[in-house]
Amino acid sequence: MASDLSKLDPEMAGRDADDGIAWYNVQDWGVEGKGWEETEAYYDRLPAKAKGVVRDPVWNLSRHSAGICFHFETDATEISARWVLRSSNLAMPHMPATGVSGLDLYTRGDDGRWHWVGVGRPESGPKVQAKLASGLKPGYRAYRVYLPLYNGVTSVEVGVDPKARFQPVPPRTERPIVFYGTSIVHGGCASRPGMCHPAILGRRLDRPVLNLGFSGNGKGDPELAKLIAQIPNPRLLVLDYEPNCVSTELLRETLPQFIRIYREAHPLVPILVVSRIPFSHDLVHQDVLQARKERGEFQRQTVQVFRSRGDANIFFYDGSTLLGDDFDECTVDGIHPTDLGFLRIANGLEPVLRGILGAPIPGAPRSARSS
Repeated sequence: MASDLSKLDPEMAGRDADDGIAWYNVQDWGVEGKGWEETEAYYDRLPAKAKGVVRDPVWNLSRHSAGICFHFETDATEISARWVLRSSNLAMPHMPATGVSGLDLYTRGDDGRWHWVGVGRPESGPKVQAKLASGLKPGYRAYRVYLPLYNGVTSVEVGVDPKARFQPVPPRTERPIVFYGTSIVHGGCASRPGMCHPAILGRRLDRPVLNLGFSGNGKGDPELAKLIAQIPNPRLLVLDYEPNCVSTELLRETLPQFIRIYREAHPLVPILVVSRIPFSHDLVHQDVLQARKERGEFQRQTVQVFRSRGDANIFFYDGSTLLGDDFDECTVDGIHPTDLGFLRIANGLEPVLRGILGAPIPGAPRSARSS
């Protein structure tokens, strides 16, 4: 996104006379995780032109800031933030306020990896101010902050001591990985924004990620396929929307169409189709288990048909293996992952994505690749 770093001279940062903090408006230098610049509100995930084109529930969910993050560098020993939420509903019965409406702070360590530092805990809304971290050891570091998963924001500022060095870091220009899916891709029910698997994989692969998960509404809509196909210069598309298909027939209708629409715009961009993770219902409901097997097999066959027609850049992964044999211990409600569940999804998908992207596996010989 476009940014104007001239606005960010420390002498020009806003000062709050009551708390002595220098506040920097994130919108002045830009966020990462947006596929379009022409959005109705700055922190929206879909473009303004999608309004009235996609279904209303999809549009409303696109106002959530899932997957959007920003970067900066500072030597401050305390980092604060203030943000304005779209909704005063801070939490859900099965997902904490830190994940629904909080901010999540990471720093890049000397090992080159991103490490968690602190989370902004909203106690009331819609206006929130919180310390993300305090008592930090001295040093100038790079930071990343993830925005709320299941709430939207209209304003975000980061605050440090006025005497601290502060350098905004504009969003990266590397080609992004695009995730399309359901509430699970959306981030339900991570305890904090950085713990959903698209965010984890973005950190591990050190690549921008676009989170286009729409809770309860990842149904493979052709209108959305056409919009996603307009995202410029993607590196990889991950399709993971089986859980919201109310019938096998809906999946049969939408998946080949979605792929064809995307292929018209991006003939060579890799596509990874992921079948759903196991639900606890699979253990006790034979019809649910059978439907999962049927839908998984249909997705596998669909990918094979495209490959047989010469599309070597489309892949299938059996998501039923992602959570392990004790998958019933990995969700909050039998469906939505806990942080453990999301970590296992990321662990399972990481070597697959690295293989598709041609990225080396950490600790493996240079010639090693995972398929």
